[in-house]
Amino acid sequence: MSIYTVSQISNILSAKLRTEPKFRGIAVKGEITDLGRDRAGHMYFRLTDGDCSIKAVMFAQYAAKLRFAPFDGISAIAYGALDYYQRDGSCEIKVAQLLPDGAGAEYLSLIKLKEKLEALGIFSAPKKPVPKYPKSIAVVTSPDGAALQDIKNITSRRYPIAKLTVFPTLVQGDFAPQGIVSALSMADSSGADVIILTRGGGSSDDLSAFNAETVVMAVASCSTPVISAVGHETDWTLSDLAADLRAPTPSGAAELATPDIAEMRRELDTLSALLKHSALSRIGALRENLRGIDYMLIGYSLSSRIKARRKELEALSERLENGAQQKIRLGRLRLEAIGGLLESLDPQRVVSRGYAIVYKNGELIPQADMLSAKDEIRIIMRGGSVGAEVTGELDEL
Repeated sequence: MSIYTVSQISNILSAKLRTEPKFRGIAVKGEITDLGRDRAGHMYFRLTDGDCSIKAVMFAQYAAKLRFAPFDGISAIAYGALDYYQRDGSCEIKVAQLLPDGAGAEYLSLIKLKEKLEALGIFSAPKKPVPKYPKSIAVVTSPDGAALQDIKNITSRRYPIAKLTVFPTLVQGDFAPQGIVSALSMADSSGADVIILTRGGGSSDDLSAFNAETVVMAVASCSTPVISAVGHETDWTLSDLAADLRAPTPSGAAELATPDIAEMRRELDTLSALLKHSALSRIGALRENLRGIDYMLIGYSLSSRIKARRKELEALSERLENGAQQKIRLGRLRLEAIGGLLESLDPQRVVSRGYAIVYKNGELIPQADMLSAKDEIRIIMRGGSVGAEVTGELDEL
């Protein structure tokens, strides 16, 4: 017989719990007792079946997702992993999900279906964009539900020009999945721009049709974008995950599927004002450019060039005329001066002043030493001229 230490036994038990797959994902049913929470939001309690009990802990990130309020005495099913604490030799379950007893089997089935569809890539497939301005909207829902009326009201207010076509179906009960699949097929082949799959709130059983595998596959197979709006904001179904877009409520789905025509009008008014301002600015700039071009054309036109040359010729002619007149005046003044000078040098004028001019043989004798005795000369003086003969010798003055 082998003898083990306490530590060895603890190590064996710890290793067994950590390595055995069935202990890593286990569901434990029991009554909750000793329930408590700490400041961090972690929840601590025990699960008991009356004969035995086991400690349990649910950390804050999981406890925050609870969809019911646990209390002492409620029967519940805890989903998680077993762990062994060697220090005090105790076993504990780390709880990831906690459901009231009765929903556990259905929940496990739903989890398995979700994992199966995830493995097939149903939820990770690329999402189709919802058109911004749909002409036709298909609604797959109950014709008698409040969800349809909400969608009609929102659509008529936000975007009344869209055509709304209802494809009626049951939305709960045993025959609902088959009806939803058929309605989706007809909506997808109707030529609609977008499909809204919707129903109002209800219990998890009421919404179960939208977790059916056939419905989820039908949603994923639609070539038309699908908006899923099943239940209230806190409700989630597998159809939501397969849809191209999830809305928290039917009214929210109508808002996601349609633009707000009032907002469109405001945007159009803004764009119109901007366009008008831009056009006016552009027209003003073009007018300035045309005015400048017009001035340039006028400056470069033949008539303008002739006019400019004519002005230049007129100015040049005026300058020439002024110059000629000036030269004529100067010439006249010079002629008058020369005339005066010539007149002053005229022999007749000299004679008229009492002087005499002596000629010998027809030549002017300007000085006395050019004459000799016996020379015949002619003397011109005021009043006439006389012939004479030189009789004496030169007397110097």
